[in-house]
Amino acid sequence: MSQRPAVHLAIPVDDLPAARLFYGQVLGLPEGRSTDHWVDWDFEGHQLVTHLVPSAPQPVGNSQVERHSVPIPHFGLLLTEERFHAYAQRLRSAGVRFDIEPYLRFAGEPAEQWTMFFRDPAGNALEFKSFRDESMVFAR
Repeated sequence: MSQRPAVHLAIPVDDLPAARLFYGQVLGLPEGRSTDHWVDWDFEGHQLVTHLVPSAPQPVGNSQVERHSVPIPHFGLLLTEERFHAYAQRLRSAGVRFDIEPYLRFAGEPAEQWTMFFRDPAGNALEFKSFRDESMVFAR
């Protein structure tokens, strides 16, 4: 775990076995505690909890960023470039469909970053990204 504080995030899923397959096998996240209606995941040092709910979450909308329509809401990780590309390869190998394929966004600008968007089986949108220079995460 990094020196930064860890985040706790709880999300709805409508099929716990499908969530276990996606988060545990496809993303390769270690499973923590669980019951018959929730599972804790080690999300790169953060606590992600998938909670079973009767229906899948509904997207709220989209926001234009550069030339892409970004799903709202979404959550995700800031990764090293090496980890970003490793996850991209894992997702491709598993046949995960990308909402936005991995690409370099804001090229040549202070906020230059690799980014990709995809969904879990319940429809939750995830964004994984990697800044060329992590110190520029909040740069204007």
